[in-house]
Amino acid sequence: MTRVVMHGCNGHMGRVITDICAADADVEIVAGVDKFKGIDNSYPVYDSIAEVKEDFDAIIDFSNVAAIDGLLDYCVANNKPVILCTTGLTDDMLKHVDEACKSVPVLRSANMSLGINTLFDLCKKATQVFADAGFDIEIVEKHHNQKLDAPSGTALALADACNEALNNEYEYCYGRADRREKRPVKEIGISAVRGGNIVGEHEVIFAGLDEVITIKHTAYSKSVFAKGAVEAAKYIVGQPAGLYDMKKVISNK
Repeated sequence: MTRVVMHGCNGHMGRVITDICAADADVEIVAGVDKFKGIDNSYPVYDSIAEVKEDFDAIIDFSNVAAIDGLLDYCVANNKPVILCTTGLTDDMLKHVDEACKSVPVLRSANMSLGINTLFDLCKKATQVFADAGFDIEIVEKHHNQKLDAPSGTALALADACNEALNNEYEYCYGRADRREKRPVKEIGISAVRGGNIVGEHEVIFAGLDEVITIKHTAYSKSVFAKGAVEAAKYIVGQPAGLYDMKKVISNK
């Protein structure tokens, strides 16, 4: 049994993870951390991680960037592994992550979905086949109209996966409206669509002469990210200090 503290337990993702853990015999949320208390939780909820009294094995974080530095300091001081799911970290926070993982296991990923993280490897393999054959690479991502960043971190991670297979020689193009020229060969196009309540859709297009290959992932609910976070928490317990990603979780299955 993996005992978890849910950091950001009363946010949307925290509540989804709470429901998933309630139905999973191998994991239990023993405490939560959230300043908002308007939810009927089945476990005690504290204002800060430092107040948690229960014994636990790992922390799942879906909170706010303002809490990240304090969380990392706590993990290092108390030797606790953390699944870091909060996005929008600053460069200084990322440096803090790099320092923390020298002392404790930290798992951080651009996307917690098991499907998306499998897609990264598929894109690398496809790029190795198609790029040398003259195929162009385009990435189209779609999200709800409330999403602030564009392109998504996942779209950039997919582009990075492709580019890694190309010795990082390709440039990224985020729009061609201001350009009047043929498409350069060593370019990866990244386009963002925002509308309605689309949870998340990512499409990697390999366009060649007379044929197109598309690799696509669609998230129909945020539970796909929550399930990945729970599986990551099970994996991280007992691991040595270091920086981990979802590839490690998938390879362990």
